[in-house]
Amino acid sequence: MLGIQGCQGSGKSTLASFLQILLEEEYQLPTAVLSLDDFYLTLAARKQLADSIHPLLLTRGVPGTHDLPLALKTFKDISQLKKGQTLRLPRFDKAQDDRAKENTWPEVEGPIRVIIFEGWCVGVGPQSEEALTPAINELEQLEDGRQIWRKFVNKQLATYENTLFNQLDKLVVLQAPSFACVYEWRALQEKKLREKTRLLSDSKVLSDVALKRFIAHYERLSRHCLASLPAKADWLFKLNENQKIYEFREGSHA
Repeated sequence: MLGIQGCQGSGKSTLASFLQILLEEEYQLPTAVLSLDDFYLTLAARKQLADSIHPLLLTRGVPGTHDLPLALKTFKDISQLKKGQTLRLPRFDKAQDDRAKENTWPEVEGPIRVIIFEGWCVGVGPQSEEALTPAINELEQLEDGRQIWRKFVNKQLATYENTLFNQLDKLVVLQAPSFACVYEWRALQEKKLREKTRLLSDSKVLSDVALKRFIAHYERLSRHCLASLPAKADWLFKLNENQKIYEFREGSHA
């Protein structure tokens, strides 16, 4: 099980697709690719979280807004696939901000030898209690003054680390130069999504103003990933502002 971590727009999906082709065509290793994003809770489930715990949990992204049982079951089911058996892999429709209909999920056939799991916070552990106290941006300052949201997210991240991320055999980290690049890179993704869904009247593609607010939800953990994950990476790729790799490092435990 190979983890790929990187901030939004860093190229995780592209790398995962490339590795799948390489592993299957050059090494005859059947490979399944999944994203942490595939396991977002449904919109209805996030509305329940927002009502019962904190309004900021309506926005998908942070730990606690994923269907962890579904993720754990999916990884277990993939690993147990025998020859000729098939399995549908969950998918999330970001344009609709809801889980895609099951009949549209892609299908894999067993046996699977490699699982590639990519995501913006894959592999990272929780922050210390002390680190949670100061608000990191205006969103936290104005809407999470009592720290209910960030403490909930941090507790959920600890669960992710102990149940999901600990299944990783290796970790690839695509490191952005700074958090400042995230908005620009994510805006490019949103532009492509907007062009792809421009004919859908009910599309939930984000406006520029909404995008800035959306990214604020990710800022705390994105900065935490930038600071803590290079030391945990088996393979570290450093990116410049143009998303180009300029340095490669191999961890001592790779």
